[in-house]
This record gives sequence, structure tokens and C-alpha cells, in this order.
Amino acid sequence: MLKRGLITLAAVGLASSVLPAATASAADSPLTLAVFGDSPYGKSAYAPGGQTADTSQFQKVPAFIGTIDSDPTVSDVIQVGDIHSGKEFCTEDYDASIATVWQTFSKPLLYTPGDNEWADCHKASSPTSPGQGGGFYDPSLGAIRYIGASGLSTDPADCVSYRCGNPLDNLAKIRQDFFAQPGHTLGSGTLNVVSQATAYDPSHPGDAQYVENVMWAQNDIVFVTINVPGGSNNDADPWYKVPTATQAQTDERTDRAAADVRWLDAAFTDAQTRHAKAVVISTQADMWDLDGKSKDHLTNYEPIISEVAARSTEFKRPVLMLNGDSHLYRSDNPLSPTAACTGETDPATGSGVCTHDPGNNAWNEHPYYNVPNFHRIVVHGSTTPLEWLRLTADPNANHPVTDTTYGPFSWQRMPQPQL
Repeated sequence: MLKRGLITLAAVGLASSVLPAATASAADSPLTLAVFGDSPYGKSAYAPGGQTADTSQFQKVPAFIGTIDSDPTVSDVIQVGDIHSGKEFCTEDYDASIATVWQTFSKPLLYTPGDNEWADCHKASSPTSPGQGGGFYDPSLGAIRYIGASGLSTDPADCVSYRCGNPLDNLAKIRQDFFAQPGHTLGSGTLNVVSQATAYDPSHPGDAQYVENVMWAQNDIVFVTINVPGGSNNDADPWYKVPTATQAQTDERTDRAAADVRWLDAAFTDAQTRHAKAVVISTQADMWDLDGKSKDHLTNYEPIISEVAARSTEFKRPVLMLNGDSHLYRSDNPLSPTAACTGETDPATGSGVCTHDPGNNAWNEHPYYNVPNFHRIVVHGSTTPLEWLRLTADPNANHPVTDTTYGPFSWQRMPQPQL
């Protein structure tokens, strides 16, 4: 039986609890979750550019779900974003196909959207590099050339991707397919959560649109998800490569980031109120991933990182962040200038993932903090073998910081080479 905690949400003005209180036995027992992201990845067929389809990972999804469902220790599943790759088009049919197959999970599934399914849907470079089926600005035309069914087109009716890859429209579609019932999870749907759509700060009614941001409490631990897309400086790269970002894009980023900060604040306030043993934050973006760019390309994540650092410091107890986006597994504390980093080898360079950062420490990307009670796990994604992470949260444990433990948390990578 799932053990559900109490969420008071005093920080957002709710006077009464919206989840039943956990029993004493629930609070004392370990909780195990499966975490994955950046999966399944593939490629869309696009004949005008000579691109053939790759659906091999998608075909493995039912069996992949089976590996999680067959683990009797796992109670919940968290997917940290990206339901397809940057070489797949953003289509209604594909989104619906993922929503449908995820409903076969026998366990509750919590999902936070990734950049590839909405923020980056506008991306494309040419017919031979059609990206996500969006388009690109052509200065000689003073217009956007879209990836059309038969080649480049300036006609929005001819686009291969939903609404020509418009990020706002694609986020609305994701909300329709995956968050149709605020407070309800995917999969078995047997875990109730609190959505920002129904528990928003009354001083900011616009926050009600962020139905994807949820929180819940289990076994003396508060969990929270926030919609932060990776890869584009928190959705700051101008849509369709136009000369300057539109007001709609600027408003999207600033409004969402502010709502994320308020949701984090509500989660930490609730954790302090109920004397939670820990807080777990799930989001898609690797907010410290340079990805070959300068650290200026990460500046728009700063308001969120600053909030996490400040509230973690105030909370004083363990805080764990789960994210995907950068694809390579790593375990570190990017809010500490001295914390160790471990992770897998980058097959592109033959070096460990930690060498991506100056001094082997992601702290250097936002070198302003020293928060020892924080830890971060990046889950492996994008490549085969498909993999998930078995995360155990034991409210009575106090593990040392190692490659695979921290405070109440311990974890194990679970690659599935048989798929």
C-alpha cells in the first residue's frame, strides 16, 4: 500500500491539508522509487532531407516498463523529462503514444516536461538537419522557413510538427495529454499529489497554468517537481533563430521561472512545517551543463539555483535534486566548491563526465554558493541500454556522502542490456 504524507501548503494560503497524513509505520519505513529520463530517443523520418526513422528505443518501452513494474520494492516512478530526442518531430500522435504506453505502468508515474517536447520544438536548421520539425529565420526573406511535408515552406499549414513547433502550443499539448487531471498521477494513478494549478499563491493567479508542477509527501520526505527545460538557458535561445527573442518568449521564461521559485518556496515551507527529514527536487534541466558553451549560457537558471541554495541552507536537512538533460550519469554537489564528483565515462571523449567542468566541479558554473546539505544525481539517458535508477529513501538512515549514498538516500543504476 502507498503511504501518503501531509501537505499543508501554508505558504500558498491553503488552510487545510489536501493529502491524508502518513501513518507512523509509513514514516518509519524506506521508500523506493524508479527514476529515468531522456527516453525513449530516436529519429523521425523525413524524406525531403534523406532522413530515415529510428524507433528502436520506442519499441522497447513496454519491456522497459516491465523491468520497473516487476521490481516489488519500487513504489513510485519519476520521469525527469524528454520523451523524445532532438531529432524527432513534435507531433500530436507521438505525444499521445507516450501518454498511452505510460498508462500501462502498474505504479504511479510522476513526470516533469523536458525541453525536447516543448521548449525546443521550434528548432531546425535545414531539410538535411530538420531537428524537431520547427523552422528557422531566413534573413533574406525576413520570414521563418518551416520544415514542411515536402520541403521548406513558409506556409504554417504545411508544417510537419504540431503548430510548426511553437513552444507555447506544444507545452499546452503536453499539459492536455499528461496533466489533464490536476493532482492525479499517470500510470496506476494511485498516488495523489498537489498541483500548482489548484494550490497556487493567490497573489499570483497566473501560476494556475503550471499544472505540471506538483508536490507530495511520503515517508517523512517532501517531493517537488518544477518545469525547468534544459539546453537553452531556460528557454532563452530565440525561437526559430529570429534576431531577438519575442515578447511572448521572454514572458514565458520570466513567468515560469517566477512560478517555479514560488513553488519551491511552498515546498520548503511545508517541509519545515512538518519537520520533514528531507526534500527531493525533480526537474529536467541540468542547470550546470555547459554543453560546449560559455557559462553565460546558464545565467537564466540563476534565480532557480539561488532559491534552491537559500532554502536548502535554511532547511539544514538533506536536499536531493534529480535531473536528466545532459544524458550522462553523475553524482555530485554543484552547490559546493569542494564536493567530489563521480560519474560515467563520456563515450564522445573517453573521459569522465566530471571533466566537462573546470576543476572537475560544476560549482564553477555558478560559483556563488556553499551548501553542504545538497546533492544532485543526473540520470543516464538517450542511449542504449535503457536504464533507470533505483532510489531508496530511508527517513531513519544517515548515510555518508559517497558515490551512491547521501543522508537518507541510497541508489543503484539499473541498466537493462537485455532489451
